[in-house]
Amino acid sequence: MASGLVLYGYWRSSAAYRVRIALNLKGLSYETRPVHLVREGGEQHAADYRALNPQGLVPCLCDGDRVITQSLAIMEYLDEMHPELETALLPVDARGRAQVRALAMMVTSDIHPLGNLRVLQRLESQFGADEAQRAEWSRHWIALGFQAIEAVLADNAATGRYCHGETPSMADACLIPQVYNALRWKLPLDDYPTVWRVYQACTELEAFQRAAPEVQPDAPAAVG
Repeated sequence: MASGLVLYGYWRSSAAYRVRIALNLKGLSYETRPVHLVREGGEQHAADYRALNPQGLVPCLCDGDRVITQSLAIMEYLDEMHPELETALLPVDARGRAQVRALAMMVTSDIHPLGNLRVLQRLESQFGADEAQRAEWSRHWIALGFQAIEAVLADNAATGRYCHGETPSMADACLIPQVYNALRWKLPLDDYPTVWRVYQACTELEAFQRAAPEVQPDAPAAVG
């Protein structure tokens, strides 16, 4: 489906990963404009990008002259702007929407901020944390979050093949990048069987496969 969407992101940014999944689930085409978060101190700090997104974070979605930041806001924007498309990122009922939003925010508000690149960089620069300590920090917070997500998913009749029912939603778009991070940081996932089952179901879908970090145009050749 043709569109004029432009997504600023970084191949390994889990927040950008979420939005790529959402765009693919909605069947929307988009142009990728990479923002390298590490090279030369981070391109997100450049004046031209800060003019676009004053936070200096990714993702950032441009829809014509509209600029939308924050992954959850972007996903809800896509859903509301394109209700005619078959895949809905949020359920039609209020309780279902609340459940999906809650699951999404357990990742985006409670797990992800503690493992964000700028937090890990601060741990290194201010407290001298080495790679092993940063990895342990990341595993701790992901594990704490996954314990809660697993409990919610395993104890909810609405949980189906995916986080909510039999079609992927915004909750899945948030969970799968966080599982990717867990695998990257070598967190054992045996204690989260429902999370792992949902991850496996999602990664069988083309929308998730095309959003994966290693197939992005700015991914290093070594991981492609």
